[in-house]
Amino acid sequence: MPAVSKGDGMRGLAVFISDIRNCKSKEAEIKRINKELANIRSKFKGDKALDGYSKKKYVCKLLFIFLLGHDIDFGHMEAVNLLSSNRYTEKQIGYLFISVLVNSNSELIRLINNAIKNDLASRNPTFMGLALHCIANVGSREMAEAFAGEIPKILVAGDTMDSVKQSAALCLLRLYRTSPDFVPMGDWTSRVVHLLNDQHLGVVTAATSLITTLAQKNPEEFKTSVSLAVSRLSRIVTSASTDLQDYTYYFVPAPWLSVKLLRLLQCYPPPEDAAVRGRLTECLETILNKAQEPPKSKKVQHSNAKNAVLFEAISLIIHHDSEPNLLVRACNQLGQFLQHRETNLRYLALESMCTLASSEFSHEAVKTHIETVINALKTERDVSVRQRAVDLLYAMCDRSNAQQIVAEMLNYLETADYSIREEIVLKVAILAEKYAVDYTWYVDTILNLIRIAGDYVSEEVWYRVIQIVINRDDVQGYAAKTVFEALQAPACHENLVKVGGYILGEFGNLIAGDPRSSPLIQFNLLHSKFHLCSVPTRALLLSTYIKFVNLFPEIKTTIQDVLRSDSQLKNADVELQQRAVEYLRLSTIASTDILATVLEEMPPFPERESSILAKLKKKKGPGTVTDLEEIKKERNSDVNGGTESTPVNASTVALPDSPLQGSLAELVIGPRPRPSRLNSSHLAIHNLQTGIPPLFKGFFTSKSTPSPSADLLGLGAAPLTSSSPPPSTTGSLLVDVFSDSASVVAPLAPGSEDNFARFVCKNNGVLFENQLLQIGLKSEFRQNLGRMFIFYGNKTSTQFLNFTPTLICSDELQSSLNLQTKPVDPTVDGGAQVQQVVNIECISDFMEAPILNIQFRYGGTFQNISVKLPITLNKFFQPTEMASQDFFQRWKQLSNPQQEMQNIFKAKHPMDTEITKAKIIGFGSALLEEVDPNPANFVGAGIIHTKTTQIGCLLRLEPNLQAQMYRLTLRTSKETVSQRLCELLSEQF
Repeated sequence: MPAVSKGDGMRGLAVFISDIRNCKSKEAEIKRINKELANIRSKFKGDKALDGYSKKKYVCKLLFIFLLGHDIDFGHMEAVNLLSSNRYTEKQIGYLFISVLVNSNSELIRLINNAIKNDLASRNPTFMGLALHCIANVGSREMAEAFAGEIPKILVAGDTMDSVKQSAALCLLRLYRTSPDFVPMGDWTSRVVHLLNDQHLGVVTAATSLITTLAQKNPEEFKTSVSLAVSRLSRIVTSASTDLQDYTYYFVPAPWLSVKLLRLLQCYPPPEDAAVRGRLTECLETILNKAQEPPKSKKVQHSNAKNAVLFEAISLIIHHDSEPNLLVRACNQLGQFLQHRETNLRYLALESMCTLASSEFSHEAVKTHIETVINALKTERDVSVRQRAVDLLYAMCDRSNAQQIVAEMLNYLETADYSIREEIVLKVAILAEKYAVDYTWYVDTILNLIRIAGDYVSEEVWYRVIQIVINRDDVQGYAAKTVFEALQAPACHENLVKVGGYILGEFGNLIAGDPRSSPLIQFNLLHSKFHLCSVPTRALLLSTYIKFVNLFPEIKTTIQDVLRSDSQLKNADVELQQRAVEYLRLSTIASTDILATVLEEMPPFPERESSILAKLKKKKGPGTVTDLEEIKKERNSDVNGGTESTPVNASTVALPDSPLQGSLAELVIGPRPRPSRLNSSHLAIHNLQTGIPPLFKGFFTSKSTPSPSADLLGLGAAPLTSSSPPPSTTGSLLVDVFSDSASVVAPLAPGSEDNFARFVCKNNGVLFENQLLQIGLKSEFRQNLGRMFIFYGNKTSTQFLNFTPTLICSDELQSSLNLQTKPVDPTVDGGAQVQQVVNIECISDFMEAPILNIQFRYGGTFQNISVKLPITLNKFFQPTEMASQDFFQRWKQLSNPQQEMQNIFKAKHPMDTEITKAKIIGFGSALLEEVDPNPANFVGAGIIHTKTTQIGCLLRLEPNLQAQMYRLTLRTSKETVSQRLCELLSEQF
């Protein structure tokens, strides 16, 4: 930059600023400004031969006055004239004035654009820099339209100086963010990628920011940047701090560039090239290793730069989710930060571990830090860190630690900040239901939740309690007893009264035999709370009273007296008055049979997506940590720890004796059949249901209950009969996934087999990704049933039209695997994501996997993609714990040659003990410790559940570290099962 001469000091400006600062009052300041404005106006109008220095000085004064908050309505033309000056300081002030004061609608834009074009064409790097800075500062659509085509040429020109390249890259980035439609993709895109190899790190840094933003919308155009970014990153992380002196910040080489490169790599899946992937793994391992080294400086700037690179590297490891060793190491590194003295580090560690908890490989490693996280919840001063601790406990929760985590959350809830209490309540309610092995524990937990934080227990929570109690015969008596005892407390929260009123109204007869909870005592207990409650709760209690009339005829007179009282019949609230009148009349004129019919026990509630989970998602927003709940875990068994092993027969059983896990775990369980005797002709009072809360409307409405064929996951639901009209193409809830109406199916996409193999031991992740489409999976399996959520993401800014995903099965597979799915919207907007649910039932063992074919139109071009859907036989494993003696006794029983399958193979991956254990558990079998005489061997046991039979399975994996080989032996009672499981598991090591 040219040196500023003494004559450019603008003494007049300094005097004016001094006068302003010396003003004693606002009025004095305004008077001095008005005087100066009058002087400047007269100079501009009167002196036609004003020199450049004077123009610059007066324009600077106007700029200063504007920055003080005063309007400026003249001087713009003089500022534009300064742009044509050949003196740097005059041109600089002109561009500064324009950047601050000129708006995009100004009549001077054309003159300004001409001046900018002249400076860009001048090849003077100083003037080009000023022009580019002005374009970026204004950033209007007019600027983008005028210069978006020129700036890329400057950026990739061979004779452009490094400082101008930096400015051009950042200017183009600004224009792309404000007006992406004016920035054309062309030949320059392939050339700009090579700026990552530029010798000047400032150019590389600016280019990386630009490429990262462009690659998010146009990944295919910039996919070659991956290898270049890995190469540059490798050179940085392996360099000494002295190698990059100009870009070393407190002994950390180029931290800003490292972070940007790591973010660029997060725009793409793991590199397919083995060499590039290996080099990237080395880079990430080096970054993790450096985090363990003692600090080279005690300055906070050193630790900040070092940790910035580390956390971005961990984000990339999580994004790729393909290297178990790196994931576990990242988790251990974050665990060290959980007790760091820096609050920000503790916060970031908790936040990153929430994401790690969703990975199949690192979930167990995250769980080892549970005591530290619980301690943070109790002792952390910063509320935001405590909230992250709650999120992490929620994310790491599974069957093994659910009761401990729920207990700790309840303890914390008593002293929690008011801002996060509602969220904690929702999470406790979800976890308590999802992992309730014993539903008496669930009832106790929710009642305790209402006691501790009743004001924050939303309707969705207590509605859900009611649904579960009604759908569970074995918990109804306990719930009635427990809620009766809870209501005896002097001060009860109103939500507890609602739950108590509902449950006692339905199941109070189950505890009426105890003299301590006789019908009259139950009624008096509820009625003692009546006057303290709001109108909706009183309305619910009145409905409970009329239910008592049917359950306990001996207290009918007492209830009628209450309904007949003036406080009810003449109540100011019309809803309460109407209920009292109609219930009194119903109890008076209706016969016993009619009362029994109208007031019969509620039928089971049909399962649907949990309103509690939906409320939590809405509260947290999409894409946040709460979504991790859907991504993870507990596969191959009842998600809440049930051990039901009886196969489901759709014709005889609607709901097995496993706990109702249902909607909160994203499993839809059909309700038990309970034929309703209610007929609409029995209802003489038309408006009985007016104003009744949602859960009580069932008292008086005729709703058809699902037939006995309703089964788990709805696999037998909605059969089409000949008498029903054919469903429309767009309105049908279920589609035939085996339909032959699709176009010709494309061959499997490149890399499909590799991705398929990755899902054998995991249930969630990205199945397929190219420049247009990303397909993600989340799935859960229980016994012979499963549910898979397929997420289709449009990575472009253009709509997908006629979007049609189809599941294709061979004839043999159709007889072994029953799949049902719901159609998706045929239009997928740019940047949007649609979800498809696949219900799965394993009829018998199978060897193949279904093909997912996706067809759609993008920009007028027909796209046809096929991938293998990872539904494999091991998904229907139920882990089985066995003692050493039992294992080998069963092992000998399965000694026939056709029952055993053995494979000796070379290790394809590093032979790591913890990773091997994680893969065996992920495969579905139980990992049996201290069973094999050789402690280096791994043994497992489980049962493959199909609808027709159950197949016991034992496995033994013997590693040979010296030879880098494995011997895998599988024994099952069926030869084809042994063969298939051996094939699947051998590919994992």
